[in-house]
Amino acid sequence: MKIDNEVNNVISIIMKKSTLILNILFGVAIVVLFVLHFTSGKKKATPTDSGNKSNLSEQFTAAWVNMDTILNKYDMYFDMKQELEESGRKKEAELTAKSRSFEKEAYDFQDKVQKGLVTRSEAQQLQTNLANKEQELYRLRDEMRMQLAEEEQVKLRQIHNSITEYLKEYNADKGYHLILSSSFGGPLLYGNPTIDITNEVLESLNKKYAATRKK
Repeated sequence: MKIDNEVNNVISIIMKKSTLILNILFGVAIVVLFVLHFTSGKKKATPTDSGNKSNLSEQFTAAWVNMDTILNKYDMYFDMKQELEESGRKKEAELTAKSRSFEKEAYDFQDKVQKGLVTRSEAQQLQTNLANKEQELYRLRDEMRMQLAEEEQVKLRQIHNSITEYLKEYNADKGYHLILSSSFGGPLLYGNPTIDITNEVLESLNKKYAATRKK
């Protein structure tokens, strides 16, 4: 029958598309997005207001931190990454369940049509319903993708803010004119080890974060 061929073609297309949903949603690694955000080569300059100018050294001074090291060892970064991954897993599980339910309905529809258990008009209505459910799955996929992106951006800003705010406190006594960021592929090609404050900053960041995490 002509309708059988049409239905089989539609089912084949629907099933092929539905198997791609999870890959499309979760195909980009969260960790990569985190690293790219912080290794974009931006300088972590420490702005000072008029009240802090008296703390600056008379001669120009600068220091630098290795952001790759900071991210690899900053406890807040790992906690945020784990939270984002957990959120992704929950969304993936929800989408997987809905996708499997959709696949079952599609197979049931195909079985009924092949056995002649539904009329032509009923088959057309079921086909329309399946198409609508497919679109709903894509809408849900896009919504989850946007939610994950928003969650990621918020966490990235929280990490970035915690680092820059601490550097303001740190520099209140040190009086550096600039605190630069070094990362692989970034604009800082060389930094003298004598002005590398990475370990000092990292230790203090973790201590400060540990104190807030206990609250």
